[in-house]
Amino acid sequence: MGAPVSLVADTAAFLLDGETWTGSSGVPARLVEHLVVSGSAVLLAMVLALPLALWLGHVGRGGLLVVGLANASRAVPTFAVLVLLVATPVGFGDRATVVALVLFAVPAVLTNAYVGVRDVDRDAREAARGMGMSGWQVLRRVELPLALPLVLAGIRTASVQVVATATLAAYVGGGGLGRFIADGFGRGDLAMAAGGGVLVALLALLVEVSLGAVQRRVEPGPRRRPPVATGVATGQV
Repeated sequence: MGAPVSLVADTAAFLLDGETWTGSSGVPARLVEHLVVSGSAVLLAMVLALPLALWLGHVGRGGLLVVGLANASRAVPTFAVLVLLVATPVGFGDRATVVALVLFAVPAVLTNAYVGVRDVDRDAREAARGMGMSGWQVLRRVELPLALPLVLAGIRTASVQVVATATLAAYVGGGGLGRFIADGFGRGDLAMAAGGGVLVALLALLVEVSLGAVQRRVEPGPRRRPPVATGVATGQV
């Protein structure tokens, strides 16, 4: 019992130490690095995956193959991708981490967006087409709004996974909160390593809660129909 209690006390002392929160290697600086790497990876994954997923869900063809290939890529460990990238022009550091995390984030974003658009109620589609909407208008005004909660769920899942996995940046010369973990183990300072783990866990939890709140705001309530569905039903555009 003594060792775990001592580690908890030492971790708390590390997190409460003023030096932990100051300087270029303090928590605020490392947090910014972590958020930049994670945010860049998620944004790039969205840019790559969302247009393809929305189009495949709209046309209803080829999606299962693409989603299957994307999901199969999850079997490749992110750390293995990082090691392989070191031998390419991408090299060490945060750039390699962003590339690896993009590959890690794409499946969740792609799958949820595709399924969300594909499963939009057929009656809503037919009503929109009956009003004379083009394919692009159906996608933009009907399918995307109705699929938005599931699209956001994919982004939320990818974001939490990326924030947690971005700690690997520290092992290829990058920054972020993972530096506390890597440096702590390197120095034999378990309190620093555990403190870094606590900070990453808290950040992942904050991202989960924040994006969950956004997702709930766009979900139609039990007594409220989506604005686009109402517009289609009443003939409004």
